[in-house]
Amino acid sequence: MIQTLRAVFSRVLPYLLMLGCGVIWGMTFSLARIATFEAAHPLSLTFWVVLLGGLLLLVFCLLRGGSLRLNRADLKHCVVISLFGSTIPSSLYFYAAPKVPAGVLAITVAFMPILTHAGSWLLGVDPFSRWRTLGVALGFCAIALLVLPQSSLPEPHMARWVLVALLAALCYAVENIYVDVCIPRRADLSALLTVALLLAALMLAPLVFATGIFRPISLPLDSSELAILSMAVVSCSVYAMFLHLVKISGAVFASMAGYLMTLAGVFWGMLFFSERHSWWVWAALVVMLLGMLLVTPRREPTDDRGGAPTSTS
Repeated sequence: MIQTLRAVFSRVLPYLLMLGCGVIWGMTFSLARIATFEAAHPLSLTFWVVLLGGLLLLVFCLLRGGSLRLNRADLKHCVVISLFGSTIPSSLYFYAAPKVPAGVLAITVAFMPILTHAGSWLLGVDPFSRWRTLGVALGFCAIALLVLPQSSLPEPHMARWVLVALLAALCYAVENIYVDVCIPRRADLSALLTVALLLAALMLAPLVFATGIFRPISLPLDSSELAILSMAVVSCSVYAMFLHLVKISGAVFASMAGYLMTLAGVFWGMLFFSERHSWWVWAALVVMLLGMLLVTPRREPTDDRGGAPTSTS
């Protein structure tokens, strides 16, 4: 009986992890909006998220027996990850969060795998594929549905903030390509990400304190501070779940969590902020998901390095 239950659990576990990754990951866009309610500066919010996330990941690495011993090449990788996977995109999202509905932010992040494939193909990393090229085209069509029609977004001026959010997705795509091309297959990505987040906090600290935009976190916590803490916990939780999902089911299966993340992001926005979207936005969501489906890898990678997400927003 016990063995039967274990067998059933082992079969169900990958789907539970994928569901958990997508649903929890999708919450970050609503949390980003809440974090900006108290008019805190986006760079100050980014500082707290990367610092707390780095400390939590440090505990995670130590508990699983990992090591943070890195060579000079690893440190260079950490700088790239900290810039394109943390500091720049997180700041851009915090700038855009109070200006754009959370559901729309979730749709813009879905553009990341599409941009990743486009960049990989241009650099010769991925071979040409008609279906994937169609997926890239559908991604651009989805963005056009968001920003071109005047009735798509609640306010026409939101279109430029959607483009700001797309710059964040571009940063994540640059980071993904860099990880794929430049980082050794057997590298400890959890250690690299931990150091990258702490390095991002060190880089932001002088700017945040010197310009007077630092916002302390003090008790009792307000809604903005709770959102910041929640984002750090959510990011680390999703990362740990994703790593385990890649380990037991492979990177291709794990990548399907991205679909759930986009859908969950739209749902959380409707739940937290009672967001109601135009037909243009729903059409953009469907077209973007179709584009993601077409650029999804068709086969498992031959190496043992899973495609763990290194972004923190």
